[in-house]
Amino acid sequence: MTVVRFDNGKRVVKRWDQVFTAVAAEPRRQVIIALLDQGPDQSVALPAAAINPNVPVDPTTLRQQLVHKHLPLLADLGFVEWESDPLRAVRGDRFDEVAVVFTTLHEAASDVPDSLVVGCQRLEYERQHPESGSE
Repeated sequence: MTVVRFDNGKRVVKRWDQVFTAVAAEPRRQVIIALLDQGPDQSVALPAAAINPNVPVDPTTLRQQLVHKHLPLLADLGFVEWESDPLRAVRGDRFDEVAVVFTTLHEAASDVPDSLVVGCQRLEYERQHPESGSE
């Protein structure tokens, strides 16, 4: 029993580490949120879906970063699948593991410190419209 619990514990720690690696960069967070807003089998167009509306970036540079860094990382972890022509992403087999972080965060927007909300369009919206609820 102890061995099973230890092995499961190691697996869970690894999964959480992967989730937090995935959400450690803004373009990856934007891709995940955009996919969360879509139906399970719908894709999002990139780089547009990866742009934070409050912090615009050069789409050409972002596209390059998505193709060479962010999308491969998300795909390797099983959170998204993507294709390059046209550049788009869909939910991967393990998408729910990363989506739950944002679903829970959006549901608790009123409890999140202002320093993490003001300037974040999505959390500001969730605070103003708590009845809308996230997916």
